[in-house]
Amino acid sequence: MRDIMGLMKQAQAMQQKLQDAQAELETVEVEGTSGGGVVTVKVTGKGQLKAISIDASLMNPDEKEILEDLIVAAMNDAKGKADRAAEERMAALTKGLPIPPGMKLF
Repeated sequence: MRDIMGLMKQAQAMQQKLQDAQAELETVEVEGTSGGGVVTVKVTGKGQLKAISIDASLMNPDEKEILEDLIVAAMNDAKGKADRAAEERMAALTKGLPIPPGMKLF
């Protein structure tokens, strides 16, 4: 019975650490770029878009589709970086725990 109580305390501590990590990911910002840096986006560690920067050279009505594609590419780049940042934080928290491969905790 004593082991179960210890396990429960460990589970509660892990739950708190996971909640703290999720809150931290809301404050982490990563930047994604495309087109050699002419389009830049900033997102939180949870993937929320915070800012877009577009070089003035792209403000040509004839190149609207190119600009749209560059925005999508920059957003995907930033999302990938945000996902990696989240995975790194989770790996640090769950180090040594018997968690099945591929299991996502958030």
